[in-house]
Amino acid sequence: MDVSVAMWAATIGVLIALIVADFFIGGRKPHEVSIREAGIWTAVWVVLAVLFGGFLWWHSGGQPAGEFFAGYITEKSLSVDNLFVFILIMGKFAVPKVYQQRVLMFGVIIALVLRGAFIAGGAALVAQFSWVFFVFGGFLVWTAWKLIKEARADGEDEEFEENRLLKSIERRFPSTDKYHGTKLFVRENGRRLMTPLLIVMLAIGTTDVLFALDSIPAIFGLTQDPYVVFTANAFALMGLRQLYFLIGGLLKKLVHLSYGLSVILGFIGVKLVLHAAHETGAHVPEIGIPFSLGFIVVVLAVTTVTSLTASKKRQEQAEHEPAKLDA
Repeated sequence: MDVSVAMWAATIGVLIALIVADFFIGGRKPHEVSIREAGIWTAVWVVLAVLFGGFLWWHSGGQPAGEFFAGYITEKSLSVDNLFVFILIMGKFAVPKVYQQRVLMFGVIIALVLRGAFIAGGAALVAQFSWVFFVFGGFLVWTAWKLIKEARADGEDEEFEENRLLKSIERRFPSTDKYHGTKLFVRENGRRLMTPLLIVMLAIGTTDVLFALDSIPAIFGLTQDPYVVFTANAFALMGLRQLYFLIGGLLKKLVHLSYGLSVILGFIGVKLVLHAAHETGAHVPEIGIPFSLGFIVVVLAVTTVTSLTASKKRQEQAEHEPAKLDA
């Protein structure tokens, strides 16, 4: 897809305008986000993503549009897995509910900037070295297997561990123990101190980089167009704040999510390996975008249905057990 500098600039400008509008309309005043508000804004971001996909269809044809939708759905589904960690971070730092939407907004902005750097690096590698697809593909297959192992060990309690960058920042810059509204820095006894609000924003943003290690190779398995990769990531991330409040209570019910994500990552890993082999001249089949998009949608639908069914059965069993004990 041929994207001019002007189109890149216009796209980034529109994305910034959307983020600013989101902040002033829904995120400027600290408040507890209701399910209704989260639902409305989630729908808004999904509609904007669909409209952008329609624009790509009109501007460049069905291939880039199909790649965008496949990438967007994949990144969105992988970002749901991020929400589990975000909940752990919010709990560790005891973030008051009225400030959680502010934390997520700026945390997501940090993540978007860092992902942009990852995408630029990944695009440069893909453009120069076709063998990198073997590396990406093998890594995704390994990540898929790792996800399955973690899903089978779901009985263990999870706890958030700070990454090295965050620990380094906390050591070098003194901070307060209490929240001071939406302030990121305060002065106490003549010293400039970070507040926990800034620390948790950095925790959200930098932790997302770890998730980018599998999500960026995954989307490069669907498209090698940096413009499509970036915009799919941007639209998937920008609606993540509202999704946190909308399905936060449902996350524990998605018990098979890791299995579904592992299947998707494994599928894309195989797709990458086949593509890399094809680039070397081997006569191997390649998996097209229509099939990839359909496969991803079906896996997510099946995973959601089986998760909710399993969660309902567990709840019914838990309700019957006390009755048996009383009898």
